[in-house]
Amino acid sequence: MTAMKNMFKDILQEVMECELADELGYEKSERVSNCECGIKSKNYRNGYSKKTIKTQMGELDIKVPRERNGEYEPKIIGKYNHNVDGMEEKILSLYACGMSQRDIAEQIKNLYDVEISPELVSKISEKIMPDVTAWQNRPLEAVYPFVFMDAIHYKVKENHQYITKDAYVVLGINLDGQKDILGIWIGENESSKFWLNVLNELKTRGIKDVFLFCVDGLTGFRQAIEAAFPNAQIQRCIIHQIRSSTGFVSYKHIKELMADLKKVYQAISEEEAMNNLILFKDKWGKTYPTCVKSWE
Repeated sequence: MTAMKNMFKDILQEVMECELADELGYEKSERVSNCECGIKSKNYRNGYSKKTIKTQMGELDIKVPRERNGEYEPKIIGKYNHNVDGMEEKILSLYACGMSQRDIAEQIKNLYDVEISPELVSKISEKIMPDVTAWQNRPLEAVYPFVFMDAIHYKVKENHQYITKDAYVVLGINLDGQKDILGIWIGENESSKFWLNVLNELKTRGIKDVFLFCVDGLTGFRQAIEAAFPNAQIQRCIIHQIRSSTGFVSYKHIKELMADLKKVYQAISEEEAMNNLILFKDKWGKTYPTCVKSWE
């Protein structure tokens, strides 16, 4: 979660810096600029003010750039706006492999509730892309005991309509127990070939071994893992397993069934889990055979 918050914060800071540069007419590294009339600007950058915003990942402290005249107000986050819930997925998707330049430009425009100029979109793209590319290609550690994969969903405008796309986040836990986002990929046609390309890319960046992959049953992922990391174990994410197996359980039975199911996946030993699974099957097997079979 900390890694994702830092990624979100970095992009947000870069966007605000681009906004201020666009308003002042000169970049941060430049001292002054000439306006169209030829008179030097007397407005300068004037440090930062702190602001705490609320996100889906928790509270986040950002630095809002200021200028001497006090006229700049961030477009991406209004002066009195402290809640950016819903922006996280859009920003994190900018880090995804497989995004075209057009996709990135559209996604930047989608960050705003107001219309922004093509020039500002271009400046933001040019500013953030070197950092994004460096992050996508950075070296990884040789061994990760656990690797998790899940999806974030975001909307992008294509052909004058908004569609939902999936960006798959690969999260690794290293030998020190620290979490690291290994990469993000746009998954349009999930297949064993697609996932094999993803896993081979991770190997190219330095990963030699993974002990356990935790996935949500994505199409073709098991085959890709077995080809790229034949010694790795594969485990279905418990949350996705529960959602998948109880999808067709009647509302009137769900609380009782879940109480019995918890005795299976929260058992302290395999023997206890198997005994509880037998009891679960005897009770619910005829009513919900698909649910029971998925746990067997």
